[in-house]
This record gives sequence, structure tokens and C-alpha cells, in this order.
Amino acid sequence: MKRTKIIDIFSPELIGTEVSVMGWVRTRRGNKHVQFLAINDGSTIKNLQVVIDMAKFTDDDLRGVTTGSSVHVTGRLVESMGKGQTCEVQAETLKLFGTADPETYPLQKKGHTLEFLREKAHLRPRTNTFGAILRVRSTLAFAIHKFFNDRGFVYAHPPIITCSDCEGAGEMFHLTNLNIAEPPRTQEGEVDYSQDFFGKRANLTVSGQLNAENFAMAFGDVYTFGPTFRAENSNTQRHAAEFWMIEPEMAFCDLAGDMDVAEAMIKHIIRTVVEKCPQEMAFFNSFVDKGLMERLEHVASSDFGRVSYTEAVELLKKNNDKFDYKVEWGCDRLSGTGQLHRGNQNGHFDCGASGTGNPAARFYPCQQSGCLYGDHQQQ
Repeated sequence: MKRTKIIDIFSPELIGTEVSVMGWVRTRRGNKHVQFLAINDGSTIKNLQVVIDMAKFTDDDLRGVTTGSSVHVTGRLVESMGKGQTCEVQAETLKLFGTADPETYPLQKKGHTLEFLREKAHLRPRTNTFGAILRVRSTLAFAIHKFFNDRGFVYAHPPIITCSDCEGAGEMFHLTNLNIAEPPRTQEGEVDYSQDFFGKRANLTVSGQLNAENFAMAFGDVYTFGPTFRAENSNTQRHAAEFWMIEPEMAFCDLAGDMDVAEAMIKHIIRTVVEKCPQEMAFFNSFVDKGLMERLEHVASSDFGRVSYTEAVELLKKNNDKFDYKVEWGCDRLSGTGQLHRGNQNGHFDCGASGTGNPAARFYPCQQSGCLYGDHQQQ
């Protein structure tokens, strides 16, 4: 019998049919007459209840069936009379694939903190929170690729190992094949990278932009979407040692067109995730961030605001009492979106906002209304 994923089990047309399901046991409860298993196969946040009539099974059949064990169950799918599920499987056969020692298996039927799960990286995808995060992330990645593909963008694959420091965007992780305890030296006493694997100093990339620009000069519209690395030892929300970055490059496009693409991409991603991951988003809305769905729907259905650098400075100066470092025209602290977001908390913009005319944009400047702006320095 062909396996049915749990996400497909809840289809009404399967009621009354024989099904074959496989997954990991989340919980087991019951008495000497009947046992109930909640199993999950990772295809959905919802668990499937399996009802085991002990008149058909022995204690030995269920020995080892504990939280964390993996099982294969066949039986009839019927409507459930209990609360919390619409259907359940009345087991006819049960096969144990793998056991999990109940004395040591860490994911029991209770809440676990994120700090605890940080130490259980190999098992945390089985939890509701991380399972939902990873399914949404997968959908996000697909939505990003589909957005650009549908618009004729070419997907470029820049190298992860590079000898370029793209725009000096951040501290880089250094890669070497040399003996770091006793590296070869030049006559000046410097490390002789000419003897290294690449013949020069190499690093993990901080950006795929330089490669994307080359592609754009051949294909017009291109994008990169891959891992980038920053060796900045800063434990804040704005710094990550490794992250995936989206970098579109468009020839024959002005700043307004660039902002049009950015706004359309964000809205496309939101709509796709809400459509494809309704259970996960409902979980986040209920247990992680109440009001999330309302905000996302608002963003997806609203026009983004657009503001010049000078206008943004004036807006932020009205909220200087909220900042540790006060805002002035030309200050370096406007290089990111954080302060514009915090300054917008009084509702100046009803939705997202894009900024133009940043004087810190040093790359590919264009003259517009007496100020310089760059395509990679929008706020």
C-alpha cells in the first residue's frame, strides 16, 4: 500500500479508505483497552491520531512505541468523535521502525524554551515552532525564486569563496590551506599567500553583488540568492555570521523601478506564504506574535510610502528622544532601516517605506534633484 502523507490524510474523500502512514510518535496515552498515538511526519504542523484497539494487539506489539519513536501504521481512516481532530486512523497493523529511549529522549510532551532547543539542534526540527519556521522558510525560498523567474530574471550563482571584499561590506572569514601555526613568510615578514591554495588571500563572500553586476551587463535582469558571511562578533538582531541574501541587479532601470520590484516582491512573498502555509501562520499568530496576520494582510494590500533622505531625517529628528544616538543630516547611523522603522512607529507611514537620496551611497551615483543616490543604499 502506498504511503499517504499526513498533510493529505485530512482530505474528506479519504474517509472510509485504507491508508498507510509513517511518522514519529509525538505522544502516547490510553489504558489497557485502547491506546492513542499522535504521530507527525513533518509534512504539516498537525498531528494524526491513531487509535489502537488492544484486542487486536499485544503489549509486545507496542513495546518501544514511545515519544520520539518512528512507526508505520496501516488502517481505516474514519471521522473522529473526539475533540481536536477531524479524523483518525483505526490501526490494523503497526510496525516499529526505530525506538527512542524515554529516559533520555529530550523532547517530551511539554513546552521547551528556545535556549533549550538551541542545544538540541538535531531534534528541534521535530518541534512545532522550528518545524513551522523551516516549512515557511522553504516556501519563502520558493516564492523568491518564482517571483524573479516569472519576471524573466536570470538566477546567478556567485562563488562562496572569493578573493574580493565586495564594497568593504563587513569583516570577512579568512580561508587558508597554510599551516596557521607556522605559515610561510615573505622577506617583509608578512604571511606569504602566494603559497596558499588560491595563490592569494581568500575569504568567504560577504555579497554576490560584484558577480551579479557582471551578469546584468549581459542578461539585463539577474538576481543572486545564496549564503553570505560576516565575521563581525556582534550579538545583535542586526548581525549574523551567516545568512542568505537576495541581490537583484537590473540594467536599464531607474530607482523608481527598483523600488517597484522590491515592493512587488515583498507582497508576493507574503501572499504566497499566507496561501501555502495557513496552519503554520495561524500557529505563529496564536503563540508567537499575536496580530501577525493582520499586519501581513495590511502590508500585502497597501501601497508603500516613498520618502527622500532629507524627509526621512526630518521625520526621525521628531523622534530623537527615542534614540540613544541623535539623528542629523549626513550621520552614518542612517545606513540601515532600523531607525527609520523606529521613527515610523508613530504611524507616519501606513505601511512599508523606501528611501532615496542617501548621501552615503558611494557606488554608481546618479544626479537627481541635486543629490546623489546609489542603487544599493536605499533605506
